[in-house]
Amino acid sequence: MGTFQKQIVFEGAATALVTPFSGGKVDYDTFGRLIDWQIAGGIDALVIAGTTGEGSTLTDEEHREVLRYSVERTAGRVPIIAGTGSNDTDYAVSLSRYACEVGCDALLLVSPYYNKATPKGLIKSFLAVADATDKPIILYNVPSRTGVNIPLSVYTELAKHERIVATKEASGNLSAVAEIAAELGDTLALYSGNDDQIVPIMSLGGKGVISVLSNVMPKETHDMCRFMLDGDYRSAAAMQLKLLKLINSLFIEVNPIPVKTACGMMGLCSEDMRLPLCEMEDAHRAVLADAMKQAGLL
Repeated sequence: MGTFQKQIVFEGAATALVTPFSGGKVDYDTFGRLIDWQIAGGIDALVIAGTTGEGSTLTDEEHREVLRYSVERTAGRVPIIAGTGSNDTDYAVSLSRYACEVGCDALLLVSPYYNKATPKGLIKSFLAVADATDKPIILYNVPSRTGVNIPLSVYTELAKHERIVATKEASGNLSAVAEIAAELGDTLALYSGNDDQIVPIMSLGGKGVISVLSNVMPKETHDMCRFMLDGDYRSAAAMQLKLLKLINSLFIEVNPIPVKTACGMMGLCSEDMRLPLCEMEDAHRAVLADAMKQAGLL
């Protein structure tokens, strides 16, 4: 294990980009502007059709078209990471193959949700996608949504595969993240999946964050990660704490409701979401607006 050099997909901040809708359809004009604005802000990579991009309520046709369009619009300026995980492994394989064909740079595979999986099932499911594709894979551990945690034993087995290069850890469990870093630091890159843990996870050797915050603050999120990569921990920690109120308010309701609302308030895109996601409660909206004003966004 660890005899081959694994590819690092990106270092720094990747935005888990929202998917803008208009009249119930994907709004590609606005989507293109969002991509350009993110890149102008210094973002290091883009994740398309993940949780924040409402990938679970895109039709198969939309999901594929959003991936294809993103590659075309980005034109190699930053890596495009395709959200192609599913609770149906055959579908994940099909979508992942398509993402590779249209030129996505990497795949983000959430662990199967709802039907869950045993550790053996997790390994077999992820390997099925890895063996069927030719791009680097970032695993995505988010037990609060999937109902299943990826344990260290599963990571250890999966890290042996040359194309499984990283994990996005959104378990919130820093002790577990430290164990992954200690055991697999050379063969599995770590990304924070939580904006309130960018500095802690990077201090353990993490390469960056896959971020919700960067939808509204691409430059600041990039800068925080850059400080960590450059060893300026004091500046990074100061930013982490300064932005904590905004970060917390972006999760006051289930993601991506608050961040899409925030994007709407900033005029970046409409607030349209697909059911079961719906508009924010007025009281929460007021809290979000207040945090955005304090952060200089409104």
